[in-house]
Parts: sequence; structure tokens; C-alpha cells
Amino acid sequence: MVAYADTSFLFSLYAQDANTAQVARAAKSAGITFLLADFQQYELRNALRLSVFRGHLSDAVCRRLLRQVSDDIDQGVFLTVPLTWSRVFAEAEILSAGHTCSLGTRSFDIIHVAAAVTLEANVFYTFDVRQKELAKKAGLKVRP
Repeated sequence: MVAYADTSFLFSLYAQDANTAQVARAAKSAGITFLLADFQQYELRNALRLSVFRGHLSDAVCRRLLRQVSDDIDQGVFLTVPLTWSRVFAEAEILSAGHTCSLGTRSFDIIHVAAAVTLEANVFYTFDVRQKELAKKAGLKVRP
């Protein structure tokens, strides 16, 4: 199974939050390969840094988690993949035109779903309610 995880899911994989236990169970499931594009790497790293600003993580913990992300990428924990941005934006426009008025989806949420579609993921992992609905409408299986 090839899976795409949005930043809410990836964040919970590294930083302790209300969803961490659920993410750990999903991450251990046999046969799941999580795709990871540069866009996701950037957004995850920024989310960790933003948690320092918000007072949810210490600077030292953030640095440790950033190293862990880099180590996991280097060790092949994720399948790193390139995005063809012209395809992602074309798909995002289709999704936006078809669903934003009814779902209220934000740009980055649409881009994540569009990236998953263009990368031909089978499953989309997120905790974002609107993004889940959009992913379903795009034909993706949604977890958790």
C-alpha cells in the first residue's frame, strides 16, 4: 500500500500530541509505504519550529525531532518522491473548482490532496476533517 500523509499526521509521528498513539499504530501496519515529497518535508519541519514559537516544544526537543526527521529520510523510512508541480497545481485547481465552495478547503489542504492524487497514492492519512472529505471526493481511501 502506498500512502500519502499530510502534515497533521506526520507531525504526530514525531511530536507527542493527542494523535500520537493512533499514528504509531498506523505507522507500524505492515505493508504501508509512506511517500514523502520535499513539500511535506518543509511543512513538517516548519510545523515543528512553529511549535517552539507556540510554547509546545522546547528548542532542544525541536532540534532533536528535526534530526530524527532527517535521519529517517536518510535511512529510507519514507519513499522520497519528486512532485511535478504543474501537475499538482492543475489537479489542485480541479479539486478547488469542484469542492471548495461546498467543503471550505484551504489551499495547502488542496495541494496535499492533489499531490497524493498525482503521486498515485492509494491511501491518504490526515486528521483534518475537511481534507478527509476532499480526499474521499478525489477517490482516495482515507485513514485513520
